[in-house]
Amino acid sequence: MIPLCIPNLAGNEARYLQECVETNFVSSVGPFVDRLEEMVAAAAGAGGAVATSAGTTGLHAALTAVGVGRDDLVILPTLTFIASANAIAHCGAEPWLMDVDEESWTLDAILLGKALARQTERKGGALVHRPTGRRVAAILPVHTLGLPADMDALTALASEYRLPVVADAAAALGARDRGRPIGKLGAQLSVLSFNGNKTVTAGGGGAVLGDDEALVALVRHLTTTARVGAHYDHDRVGFNYRMTNLQAAVGCAQLERLDALVAAKRRIAAAYDAAFAGLAALLPLPAPPRARSACWFSGALLADGAAADLVPGLREAGVDARTFWKPIHLQAPFAGCPRDPTPVSDRVWPAVLTLPCSTGLSESDQERVIAAVRNVLK
Repeated sequence: MIPLCIPNLAGNEARYLQECVETNFVSSVGPFVDRLEEMVAAAAGAGGAVATSAGTTGLHAALTAVGVGRDDLVILPTLTFIASANAIAHCGAEPWLMDVDEESWTLDAILLGKALARQTERKGGALVHRPTGRRVAAILPVHTLGLPADMDALTALASEYRLPVVADAAAALGARDRGRPIGKLGAQLSVLSFNGNKTVTAGGGGAVLGDDEALVALVRHLTTTARVGAHYDHDRVGFNYRMTNLQAAVGCAQLERLDALVAAKRRIAAAYDAAFAGLAALLPLPAPPRARSACWFSGALLADGAAADLVPGLREAGVDARTFWKPIHLQAPFAGCPRDPTPVSDRVWPAVLTLPCSTGLSESDQERVIAAVRNVLK
């Protein structure tokens, strides 16, 4: 079976892990944690970074840091992995679900602008969602598949309506929008994931990025149990969301090869696009001219049909193809959340076919995948 997306551990991972063992720095304190934070901030073009135990915990801490609280609403595209919505729920808030645009499958800024104009009003300093009477506390755009959302348009709306922006940039390290890295796209905070299937992995973990020193310091405070001073004093409810030095060691080795890993992802995506260009049944994944995706996942969009129909045949051919995220409004925990119409998300999600795209995927194995897709389509 050609796997969908597995780690590429061909660098200094083993050597750095051995260093952790030899020095006894295996927990949440150690030189690799500091090094990873410096490396990831530099790679993303951000002023600072806080390493976390997961992307989801990073999102929770970031949303808490910008003031999201119980009974608030957070604007979220429905086409995202459920972790984005879970992080909102961990704050005691709910997502206000919106559709994505056709061009990028990211939060539709035009629809958002209309929704804010029609459905919100300012009351006592708070932006209130008229249908529910609840405070709108933040915007959470998602850089889908490593492709940046149109942050210029979204941050303009955020400024107009005085809303903070926390970007779910889980798989977008290495991406650029209008020439800028993800740490320079206007969000107060952006959150990465280093899960095992990400281009850069630490086996788990994440990072919160930002330019506001005070806000980044607050995230660090929250993720380290909100401890004050050298004794056991804590000034608020905090979280134990720290990354371990072991994880950071793997992450540092990965970040040393970031450019090569992202280049491999882009090469694989381009090969699929070229191979399927003559097939009416398949369309390419989004690639708007304003941005350059990190191409976390590769694959195609079925022009007319469901990707799930192709998966069994591809599995029989030894290809670990899969379907894509089911939108948040179709998930049981969030079925009752406020939602605007989502026709693009409803049409796109069942038609997305993700294909093997590990950075170590050989040309011959990719040719096998392409041949299998062609055969199954027949």
